[in-house]
This record gives sequence, structure tokens and C-alpha cells, in this order.
Amino acid sequence: MSGHASTRRAPLLTVYAALVFVFIYLPVVVLIFYSFNRDGVGGFPPRHFTLDWYRQLFADVPIWDAVVNSLIVAAGSVALSLTLGLLAALALDRATFSGKALFRRLVLLPLILPGIITGLSLLMFAVFVGAQLSLFTIFLGHGTALIAVATTELFAGLQKIFWRVTLPNLKLSLIAAGLLIFTLSMDEIAVTFFLIGRYNTLPLEIWGRLRRGITPEINAVSTLIFAVSVALIVIWYRIRTRGLGADAQELLERT
Repeated sequence: MSGHASTRRAPLLTVYAALVFVFIYLPVVVLIFYSFNRDGVGGFPPRHFTLDWYRQLFADVPIWDAVVNSLIVAAGSVALSLTLGLLAALALDRATFSGKALFRRLVLLPLILPGIITGLSLLMFAVFVGAQLSLFTIFLGHGTALIAVATTELFAGLQKIFWRVTLPNLKLSLIAAGLLIFTLSMDEIAVTFFLIGRYNTLPLEIWGRLRRGITPEINAVSTLIFAVSVALIVIWYRIRTRGLGADAQELLERT
């Protein structure tokens, strides 16, 4: 009886899943199409395709300055988050101390707090210590906010392995955490908005231009961002899957 019920539900679940994917990804598909539309934004479907918007994008100096700023901040955030996240993960996994449960919750708090709260708090702290807003304050903000991501990834890796193989197996978790932090830092707006000085990162450059209207050039750079983000997420997923496969193989060999 239950088998017949499952058979009847399967097509409905397939349709539901398809509708969810369409709802999520159809706007992205439309954006990609318009990045090749000669006539700009408006009128569907696009009829005249061109690469002119990508040529214009690659000749746009301010937007590539923003890309370089974003890459610098993201790379620094990865280094800071992984360093402090690894220390926090080791403390949670190996050390026994009073208030350990509270410490774990405090480390993971940035994952729960809205980005605007984190950004405003970091801005108030920067003003309190007299720091001038710049790429350095954005780097500190991203690195601090994303420590929770590094700690979560690395702590999960430490929970699954023995001390004799900690470093070899933890290498996969470090790479996966670094890719995830890099992607999140490149896309961060809320924290960056409060800590930005006279420099612009790519998300804020795009946001500033959107206030003047949507252009196919913005669609073009958004398409490139989407492609790079998908590539990084796929690599992160493959690394995580490889790590889980190695754990399963090790368990089979022991049994």
C-alpha cells in the first residue's frame, strides 16, 4: 500500500522540484540572455544578440578596479578566517574549558545575525578605535564575520578523523572552507556597505550603478560573477564529496 502511495507521489514531487528550480533560476537565465541583447533591457525574448556589452565591460576601468579590490579583500578574508577558524575549531575539538558551550555559540553567532547588524556593529567598533574606513576595514570585517564559516567546516572535519591523519584529511576541509569564504566575501554587501571608504568592491559598484538603471553591461558582469560562483561552489562540493568518500572508505577498511 505504501509502495503505491510513494509511486503516486513521485510525479508530484518531480513537478514540485521542477517548479522550485524554475522559480529560483529563471531570473538568472533571463539576466544571461539580456547580457547578449543588442537592444538593451526591455522586450522579451531578446531578438538581436551581440558581444558588444562584454567588450564594453572589459574596457570599463572602474568596474575592474572594483574587481581587484574584491579579490584583495576576499583573499585576505580567507587567510584571516581560516587562521582564526582553525584555532577555534581545534579549541572546540581538543580542549576542555569552562564555558566551552557558550564559546561555540558565540563563534557561530555571525551565521545567525543579519548582515546589517554585523556591519553596523563593526562600523561602531571601527569608529570607537579610530580606524579609517578603507579596504583594510572591509578585510577585517569580512574576515571576522566569516570566521564562523571556517570554524563550522573545520570542526566538522576534526570530528570525523583521528589525530594520526588530522593534517592530511583536514587539508580538504581547509580548501573547501577557503573556497566558500572566498565566494561569500566576493558577494558581501551589508558588511562592506558600512566599512567602505573611498574604495569600491564589485557588489557595491554594481549596486551603485543599478540606482541609475539596469544596463546590459551590468547583466554581463553579473553573468560572469554567476559563472565563477557556480564553478567555485562545484569545486567546493566535489572536495566535500571526496572527503566524505575517503571517510567511508576508511571506515570500510577498519571493519
